[in-house]
Order: sequence, then structure tokens, then C-alpha cells
Amino acid sequence: MAEETKAPTPPPSGEPKDSAGKPNPPSVEPVPAKKPGDPAAPANPAAPGAPPKAAAPPHAPAAPTKPTGPAPEPWDSALVATLKRQYGSGIREASTYLGQNYMVVDPSLIPEFLQVLRDQEQFDYCVDVTAVHYPQREKQFDVIWILYSFARNERIRVKTMIADGESVPSSVPIWPTTNWLEREVYDMFGIRFEGHPDLKRILLPEGWKGHPLRKDYGIIQQDNEWVQINLGIESGQ
Repeated sequence: MAEETKAPTPPPSGEPKDSAGKPNPPSVEPVPAKKPGDPAAPANPAAPGAPPKAAAPPHAPAAPTKPTGPAPEPWDSALVATLKRQYGSGIREASTYLGQNYMVVDPSLIPEFLQVLRDQEQFDYCVDVTAVHYPQREKQFDVIWILYSFARNERIRVKTMIADGESVPSSVPIWPTTNWLEREVYDMFGIRFEGHPDLKRILLPEGWKGHPLRKDYGIIQQDNEWVQINLGIESGQ
């Protein structure tokens, strides 16, 4: 029996065929030869229709170095030399900061040191007594006397450091006007001045709890109990 000859399978419709009925290979667009001076093609050309890539942002400039603030400088004067000869290491520091002269002294020198400044060095006016709270330190409080000499036309500061709960001697016997200044420090910081003739609050009412200028006193803290009893309201805010 004669072997049946199968007709060649026609290619899918739409494909070009040669004379033997076979599909032609796909045509390839010729690549034009690169001419001298032509720009180089990108290494990874973007796909047709893809959005152009954004240019990489420039590197941010380095942050400028933060300028250093003013620092205390040694304070050398005839006054400092005289007091150092008299008290030695009891004067822990003598410095000037932004034109303000100050000495840091051991608490044991108070009030003798202040008395000497008034009687021997003519600092006859105590401008202010104040304090600063540094809760991170072991000796949390600076107590500061700001003194002025009319004869010398000079202003100085005397500082001493004390721990929470410690007291310093009152300077009321030296400058009577410090009576009210020491009461304010007691009211705002809770620092006691031994020998004060009438140490009690001067700004807040008696019975108020806490001392508002301490760093551990909340900025909106108040004595709710006192406000309710004395003012008959829920809050003093």
C-alpha cells in the first residue's frame, strides 16, 4: 500500500511565506554604523514608554560646626590675691564670665567671708541674694550673694554650693536688707538661712506646698488642696 503523503502544515495566517510555503524569518532592522563624534548610548537604555529617571539629588552639605559659647576666664586682681592669702583653698574658684567677676567659696567660710568683704573691702551694699538649682549635682544648689562697693565702684558675686536639705548662715547681721531677700530664696527654693530673725514665705501664702523655682517643681504644679480650701475652686489655673 502506497505511503500517504502528508501535506505541509500551513503556517498561521498572517505570517509571510516563501515560494516553498515556509514562513519567512522575522525581519531585523539594520543597525546603522556609528559615526565618529556620535554620543555614546546609555549603558541601560530605558524601555520605550518608561518615565525618565529623576536625577540623583546632590549630597546635602555638612552641618556647620556649632560655635562654642563664652567660657569663664581666670580672674586675677589685688582683691583676689588678698583673699587667697587669707583663705587659701577655701576659695575654690575666682573667675570672670562676660565681665562678671565671681568667687566660689567653701560653705564653711560663710558668713565670715562676707563679713570681711564688707568690713575690709568696702562691699557695703548687698544687691541681691539668690540661688540656682542643679538637680543632677550632688550639691544641688548654688547660693549667690551679689555685692557692690560704692567706694570702689565694683560689683562681685560670691557663690557657695550646698546639698538639698543643707542650710547656710543668715547674712542679716551683716546687711539687714537681706532679711527679705533670704525669705524669697526660702520661699522659692526651700533653702534655710540659720539665724534669720523671721524665716517664712514672702510671696506665697503660709501652708503652700513646694518651692516653685526648684527644677523638680512642675511648671503648672499648684497646691490643689490649699486652692480648694481657701478659694473654693477646683483649680488655680
